[in-house]
Amino acid sequence: MLDIPQMTLLTWIVVGAIAGFLANAISGTREGLILMIVLGIVGAVVGGLVAGPKFLNIATVTGVNLTSIIVAVVGALIVIFVVDSLGGRRRMFSRGRG
Repeated sequence: MLDIPQMTLLTWIVVGAIAGFLANAISGTREGLILMIVLGIVGAVVGGLVAGPKFLNIATVTGVNLTSIIVAVVGALIVIFVVDSLGGRRRMFSRGRG
């Protein structure tokens, strides 16, 4: 079963917004606010799965703190990489860019 920490919706949105913004800045993508938040939240889940106790046991997403944001950003970058490698991102979310 997926072990997602019990955080409030507001905490997920804040961590998601910060992580999504940072991941967009690092990867050079330009997404809207809602998509950045969703990317950050999905990134937090992916990062938590990868860095959590079942795999690397490095860290988990536990709230609005530096460790959680780093894990969420890494997870969001993984999501961006996977979607880019599948070729869906550029077609789906591009705004006139090649």
